[in-house]
Amino acid sequence: MTVPRILIVGGGYVGMYAALRLQRRLRRELARGQVRITVADYDSYMTYQPFLPEAAAGNIEPRHVVVPLRRVLRPCEILSGRVRSVSLADRTAEFRPHEGPDYTIHYDYLVFAPGSVSRLLPIPGLTEHGIGFKTVEEAIHLRNHVLLKLDVAASTTDERVRRRALTFVFVGGGYAGVEVLGELEDMAADACRSFEGISRGDMRWVLVEASDRILPEVGPDMARWTADELRRRGIEVRTRTLLRSAENGHIVLSDGQEFDAETLVWTAGVKPHPLSCSGDLPLDEKGRVKVTATMRIQGTGFAFSAGDVAAVPDLTRPGEFCAPSAQHAVRQAGRLADNVVATMKGRPCEPYAHRNAGSVASLGLYKGVAEVYGYQVRGFPAWFMHRTYHLMRMPTFNKKSRILMDWTLGLLFPREIVSLGAFQRPRAEFEAAARTSAPTRP
Repeated sequence: MTVPRILIVGGGYVGMYAALRLQRRLRRELARGQVRITVADYDSYMTYQPFLPEAAAGNIEPRHVVVPLRRVLRPCEILSGRVRSVSLADRTAEFRPHEGPDYTIHYDYLVFAPGSVSRLLPIPGLTEHGIGFKTVEEAIHLRNHVLLKLDVAASTTDERVRRRALTFVFVGGGYAGVEVLGELEDMAADACRSFEGISRGDMRWVLVEASDRILPEVGPDMARWTADELRRRGIEVRTRTLLRSAENGHIVLSDGQEFDAETLVWTAGVKPHPLSCSGDLPLDEKGRVKVTATMRIQGTGFAFSAGDVAAVPDLTRPGEFCAPSAQHAVRQAGRLADNVVATMKGRPCEPYAHRNAGSVASLGLYKGVAEVYGYQVRGFPAWFMHRTYHLMRMPTFNKKSRILMDWTLGLLFPREIVSLGAFQRPRAEFEAAARTSAPTRP
């Protein structure tokens, strides 16, 4: 008798939380070997993205914002590598491990949740000079990069080099862009006290947003307050403005502004993971997987999808779809897992319905903005709500404790201002030594 296999493609919000729910609901079946759960993802960890801005600012140790899948999903099979394609017709997925030959995974039930990737535009110079902000690796790189630019500015006598190094451009005025900008500006303002000859006013921070306001996730009043707060800190907020070019670090904006900058952070939206196009999944005009209100992939009785990659109907707003947010993804994962179990046991599935409770965002240490159940909160209370909410949502008591310890130590000691740039090229020193080593005579 063949043991039924549940294949979960993606170990992010939906993938990990769905697997957690499944291993609880199917605890007895897993112990008896009557079911098999396989999680396939390129990384063997889940990144809690709402804490990435704080990790980039040095408020949280980067290792503490990731959850190892092998530790929290012990009854599950974890495969590290890249799923190349998924077929609904024959219930298979082509998998490429990090090393070794490709092979085919046969499944009985599918949870398709690879998430999203950055939505790039054909802007000259963007690919060469832009930095994304979706992974912990990008957060670490961005922190090191900003601190390195402060080092460069403090060590040069060339005013042009100094001005270029101290100019930081962020494209995209949603929560991701505003949060990382607010946290990094706050970190850099704190760090520049240790750099002789650099003050907060010497740095130039620019936020570029194509629409008529930032933070579309909140109401107009709260968005205006946030823009005014950023401007009060000396940050340039340019709405109804596009990035035209970034070739050779020369920034050209649609409002006529041109200047040089060595830091360009791109947070202007996401798009469904390209894996959705690699098989026979039904897609809508935006490349999202078509699913029913029960998150079952249209035309199937065994496959499910949710999160950023899926067009999940929003039953609280007829005719619309759920926003690609962590709040929806975590809740969708639980309902999806319950529906997988119901399908396995021949029971009816239940639709997903959740009214968005609101949003919270940090703008730096002790500064924040929040809109919860229609109530607007700003300043320290909003910042405290942001930390409290996401600490409660962080998986595992281990990670919660470590993050809380990071925050406690941050109250007692100043932030580290060391740029460990060698993380980007850890073998550079070794290779340089090899090039300069004189050959020995036999």
